[in-house]
Amino acid sequence: MTDDLDDTSPDAASEDRRFFLKQTMFIAGLSMAPADILHAALAPDDGPVGNAVKARISLTINGRRKRLTVDPRMTLLDLLRENQGLTGTKKGCDFGQCGACTVHIDGRRALSCLTFAVMQHGRKVTTIEGLSHGEQLHPLQEAFIRHDGFQCGYCTPGQLMSGVACIREGHADSADEVREYMSGNLCRCGAYPNIVDAILEVKKEGRKV
Repeated sequence: MTDDLDDTSPDAASEDRRFFLKQTMFIAGLSMAPADILHAALAPDDGPVGNAVKARISLTINGRRKRLTVDPRMTLLDLLRENQGLTGTKKGCDFGQCGACTVHIDGRRALSCLTFAVMQHGRKVTTIEGLSHGEQLHPLQEAFIRHDGFQCGYCTPGQLMSGVACIREGHADSADEVREYMSGNLCRCGAYPNIVDAILEVKKEGRKV
């Protein structure tokens, strides 16, 4: 007699919870989406992908207009990395807790791992690749280099995107304020003091970010 497989292992339970949370967020997001966005996003294209109908979306990524057909279950993070080859945006926890996947959507920071691509129809997305102007680094990128605001560098793209937003939002008037509004970005190397110094320097200089 053979024993039944145990489907209640910690890994299986964790995967079930993760799937449930993502599905819940998707449904909640759809309920708040404007009707015109839903109509454009969910228009069928070439038929089903698995058990999902592909969605047509149009969005601007780093200043370039894109017309894409995506699986409605695809996160913005996966769209950027797997579809557009913009691997500067990092997949860390994939659960919205580390900040490595931070991008700007219409100028506001967002966690791309918790954001569905279909919900960005008509919006402007900026990734770390779009922060600089050609060979000219962004002022905060330059400050990170001066202050050694990175070590392994994995969290750096998300730290930079959040740091820029922190300055733009007016939340960089003190070290304590920066730490508070950057608390969602984790650095395993512990370069926090250097990151704070870089942000404060750019804010003090009053350079356009």
